[in-house]
Amino acid sequence: MGNPAMYIDLAPEFTDSGEPVIRFTNNDEANALLASDPNALLIAIVLDQQIATTKAFSGPLDLKQRLGHLDPARIADMDEDEFLTVFREKPAIHRFPASMGKRVQSACATVRDEYDNDAANIWDNQPDARAIMKRLGGVPGVGPAKQKIAILLLARYYGMDIPGWRDVIPVALPD
Repeated sequence: MGNPAMYIDLAPEFTDSGEPVIRFTNNDEANALLASDPNALLIAIVLDQQIATTKAFSGPLDLKQRLGHLDPARIADMDEDEFLTVFREKPAIHRFPASMGKRVQSACATVRDEYDNDAANIWDNQPDARAIMKRLGGVPGVGPAKQKIAILLLARYYGMDIPGWRDVIPVALPD
C-alpha cells in the first residue's frame, strides 16, 4: 500500500467555490478525475498496493481511457477475461494486473449492488469515521490500512466533515 506520509506532506487545496484541488499524481487529468468522480477515488484506493501511489492514483484515468467510462455496474458486468485483458494492456494498470483487476471488478460489483452504483454512497451521510470505515471494509481490496487512508483523504483533501476522523488515522497531522 502507498505511504500515508505522501498524503500528509501535501497541503489541502480548494477552489474559491470549495471544490477540492487534488494533486495525488503528476497528471492534471488524472487529478481532475479523482477530484470529481468518487468511483475513480475508490478504484485508486483499491489499486494503492505494492506500487507507487502516483501510479495507483493514475490507474482510474488509464482505465477510463481504455473503457470509455468508470461505471461500476458496467465494469462488474464485463466478462472477467475481457476486463483483465484491458488491465494488462501495455502499460499495465497495475504491477499485478490479474489479481488487482479482479479486486477492482469485485469492488465495482459491491458498489453496484450495495451503494446504488455510486461510491460516494459509501461515505456520504454517515455519522462518523468508524461507520465509513466499516462500509469501506466491505469493499473487496480495502483492508484496515486503506480504510484509514480513505478517511484521511476524504476529510483532509476532499473537505468532508467526518466526525472522529483524526481519532482513526494512524499519523499525526499538521494543523
